[in-house]
Amino acid sequence: MGKDKHEKITYADAGVDVTRGYAAVEKIKSHAASTFNDKVLQGLGSFGGFYDISGESGDVLVAGTDGVGTKLKYAFLSGRNDTVGIDCVAMCVNDIICQGAKPLLFLDYIATGRIKPDTIADVVKGVAEGCRQAECALVGGETAEMPSMYAPGEYDLAGFSVGIVKRDRIINGSTITPGCALVGLASSGLHSNGFSLVRRLLGEDVEALEKDMSLGKKSLLDEILTPTHIYVKSALALAEKFDVLGYANITGGGFIENIPRIFPDRIGCKIDIKSFPRPAIFQLLAEKSNLAVNEIYNTFNMGIGMVACVRADVADSFVREANALGEKAYVIGETVSGEGVAL
Repeated sequence: MGKDKHEKITYADAGVDVTRGYAAVEKIKSHAASTFNDKVLQGLGSFGGFYDISGESGDVLVAGTDGVGTKLKYAFLSGRNDTVGIDCVAMCVNDIICQGAKPLLFLDYIATGRIKPDTIADVVKGVAEGCRQAECALVGGETAEMPSMYAPGEYDLAGFSVGIVKRDRIINGSTITPGCALVGLASSGLHSNGFSLVRRLLGEDVEALEKDMSLGKKSLLDEILTPTHIYVKSALALAEKFDVLGYANITGGGFIENIPRIFPDRIGCKIDIKSFPRPAIFQLLAEKSNLAVNEIYNTFNMGIGMVACVRADVADSFVREANALGEKAYVIGETVSGEGVAL
């Protein structure tokens, strides 16, 4: 019996329950805290870990790690393995720039059942391209051959990045008050989040997806595999010119989870979802999933990959400068007294 066209399909239906992830984080916090020394700085930001190496220099290291997730399935099935490395770099460096840190170095980890040198070379080609875009060095990594752990032709890819910021230049959201402006920087598409649901909704027939031109100039497969946009150069340049109060990387958890991560207690926000264009891929996913507005904005980036919080009086200038740097920027909302995200 076929799916009712009005049936709602959620991220949990696709096998991902984000509440389990939140519960796991709560359970492991004490284990991590037991390793801290007086160089570990806490409470300064939520998109990276801080380690003080300052002495007289005032330098603080900011580290982040992440993977590509099940977007890799489309790389396996299509044999197009040379862009997911960009996603891997982006998922790490886009987090640490939220604290104002300039990425310095990157390491990757590739695990597979049987090493295919050409595939590994394609993957690392993408990692190197991501590092060039982020202006950081690929200083090492690990390739592990693990028989029987992965299906033939499959691999996992994760990365780790370290950046640096002066202690007095850390962006941490602590000065955000009601009435600040939220500026969204456009995403390049799906980025690398929500792909368990994408696969449930769009399927894994890559030949059909490659022939599907219903979204316009790109095939649906090209749209799916478009790499995550790397915001390093523009975000750091904007932070040099403006007093950026906070940056939020819109990744897993979408708008609903990520934007409030940069707010002090008792601060929330209102987002005008009509203030920026919704790319066709998200409209397609919304129609196929039948998700409510809050649910779909809690799963995908919906066209905005990075959100900056600035004073309202500089918002228009910030948008103009972001556009001049090659970003597509929009004032998408404002901070308010309260909590959470109102759409």
